[in-house]
Amino acid sequence: MAVALQRVGKRSLVLERWHELRESGGALSLFPNAWRALDAIGVSHKLKPLYHVIQNGDVTNIETGAKQSQSFAQKQDDGAEKGARVIHRKALLQAIAEELTPEAIRFSSKLVSIKTEQLPDSSTVAVLHLEDRTIIKAKAVIGCDGVHSVVAQWLGLGSPRHSGRSAVRGMAVYTEGHGFGLQSHQFLSEGTRAGFSPINKTDVYWGVSHYSTAKEHEMWHDPELIRKATLEDLLAEFPAEFKEVVRRSEPESLSWVRLNYRAPWEVLLCRVQRGCITVAGDAMHPMTPDLGQGGCLALEDAIVLARCVARAGTAKEMEEGMSRYVAERRWRAAWVVAASYFSGFVQQAPSGLWTRPA
Repeated sequence: MAVALQRVGKRSLVLERWHELRESGGALSLFPNAWRALDAIGVSHKLKPLYHVIQNGDVTNIETGAKQSQSFAQKQDDGAEKGARVIHRKALLQAIAEELTPEAIRFSSKLVSIKTEQLPDSSTVAVLHLEDRTIIKAKAVIGCDGVHSVVAQWLGLGSPRHSGRSAVRGMAVYTEGHGFGLQSHQFLSEGTRAGFSPINKTDVYWGVSHYSTAKEHEMWHDPELIRKATLEDLLAEFPAEFKEVVRRSEPESLSWVRLNYRAPWEVLLCRVQRGCITVAGDAMHPMTPDLGQGGCLALEDAIVLARCVARAGTAKEMEEGMSRYVAERRWRAAWVVAASYFSGFVQQAPSGLWTRPA
């Protein structure tokens, strides 16, 4: 977001809650819409040489053995390949952060509350209170603070809904090379959907989504318990090569989280802007990961918001620009939230609907 604003001449200060660029999640998939956004902010050229397009993939039903295969990669008019790439999250963050001056990012700056204050000239500023008791006044605020956004709460948005599912994710390292090529693999069984995709020649990103249980919170913060439960409970009947991927995962890459989303009608109808304060990314439209579009839509948000406020020179013009941004993004975000939820429902259905022969 900060780089997109910088490209249209708007200075900003990034308040990062962690003490450094965090890499939680290990990796993420970026589809063509995300790469177009990265093209627009001038950073895609740093990443494309390092990560290749996933060429094809297969989906296997564990119960029936039915398998479907699909080709993903396509050619652009200039002959270049387009499609999804799985990249390291930290590489993406670093590529973006390099475009900003060190002073543009303030680390260890966790936002805890927001107030507004009217100045003597009748203009309004946002007063941001941080966990370390620092107070920052801002003419405009864009909340990119995730699923449990403080900015979203201040705007009046309710807490995201639990989808009834959870996900385990990790990143495996094969120092000698994994040999999977540029192919993704998905596996479906009753109530469980799992898969893995290569990042590069040595690293593999994997995930397992399943119906949530009451006891899973006991292992959320213990990597070895996560690994043990994944292998023994979730993947007991899955292929040996998938289990080996999990065994080779780096402990710090392992996570187990509940999958939350904001109802599409809330994205469409609830207030997501007040004055010169709005939200973007997961703060606006958290979604389940079934279409791999969470990060992609956040990058889209940045481009659209920057374009809408590019010519804003006054508080009123900034407010109007943010209103245009909200109007443009509501329907797009609501549709993708709904499509992701439905996709997860179909793919994880116990009937094997996704891999049933035509």
